[in-house]
Amino acid sequence: MDNYKENLDIACQKFRAILEKQLARVEDMKSQGDFTDYSKLDVIKIGVCGGDGIGPTITAEAEKVLKFILADLEDEGKVEFVTIDGLTIENRIEKGKAIPDDVMEKLKSCDVILKGPTTTPQKGDGMPNIESANVAMRKALDLFANIRPVKVPEEGINWVIFRENTEGGYAVGSSGFNVTEDLAVDFTITTKQGSDRIARLAYDYARKNNMGRVSLVTKANVIKTTDGNFLEDCHKVADLYPDIVTDEWYADIMTAKLVDKKRRRDFKVLLLPNLYGDIISDEAAEFQGGVGTAGCANIGKKYAMFEAIHGSAPRMVKEGRAIYADPCSMLRACVMLLNHIGYTDRGAKLERALDICSFEEKKITVTGRDTGATCSQFGEYVMQTLKNL
Repeated sequence: MDNYKENLDIACQKFRAILEKQLARVEDMKSQGDFTDYSKLDVIKIGVCGGDGIGPTITAEAEKVLKFILADLEDEGKVEFVTIDGLTIENRIEKGKAIPDDVMEKLKSCDVILKGPTTTPQKGDGMPNIESANVAMRKALDLFANIRPVKVPEEGINWVIFRENTEGGYAVGSSGFNVTEDLAVDFTITTKQGSDRIARLAYDYARKNNMGRVSLVTKANVIKTTDGNFLEDCHKVADLYPDIVTDEWYADIMTAKLVDKKRRRDFKVLLLPNLYGDIISDEAAEFQGGVGTAGCANIGKKYAMFEAIHGSAPRMVKEGRAIYADPCSMLRACVMLLNHIGYTDRGAKLERALDICSFEEKKITVTGRDTGATCSQFGEYVMQTLKNL
């Protein structure tokens, strides 16, 4: 019994430390200013971070296409590309950090970041318990909104998923602990400030893009406090947008309705807490051709990061197939990057080229194996298509 009480005291101390850190984060959110106005920057610095696994391959191809589109601005000194190395799993293990200090310093020196996939250790794989580089970057740069578009015109699918990025089940995902050998605890975090800002971004997007409907996705019937608060705060924002239809769905039912051909055409903007947003956006990407075709934006007030939604695919590297990796996810992320920094005309042109190459002409296809085109060949196809637009 004495050992039980000692374990409980230690657990309470750990829980208190977690709460103190989260309360400090709330105060930081309260003091934040406005979003970066890229039109007022003399030079927009674009950091390019390859990551590991297939990351360097697909990121290099995306950078090549992005430089092709922005060549005139780079020549004029209005855009600068910054190479950021060191986010490999080997370097992160060696330094014992999700993001080594020198890498973080380079990331923070940029305005926007194009980032390749990174490997996250999991229990039982023999690697140290290092936090996900993605989660660490989102928290360090306060990239609170993860935005994932999914479009399949012939199926009437045009969804934009707004996933809260810095709270929920991932906020303190590496801070859980074993209270005793029998009891383990993890945590989910929700704040009014975090819910409010992601909701405002989602509703503002719906209004500006004439999407007309925002669907709130939670498990508030079971996770009553944190999910309940998220839902309540989103409804407060919804009241400010009377022109937008708001509906509610439980996360498990939403996974079913996305495959319902009659109902899925109705969905426009989906707004979700972190964990559900991760799961449902991966499901949604399958309609578009799989996670390899989907990019996403991670938006904060000062920084923004753009990436693929899939992982680093170490098996492809091990089997010598990295050269056949599909760069579409990173190229779709480049579309979002261009739109974010104000070059929407160039973003629209790249998106059109990708639609032609992926859905219409399909002169070459990437299969992930030697049965299809290489990553580089597809990139060249996209650039040739851009020349003809």
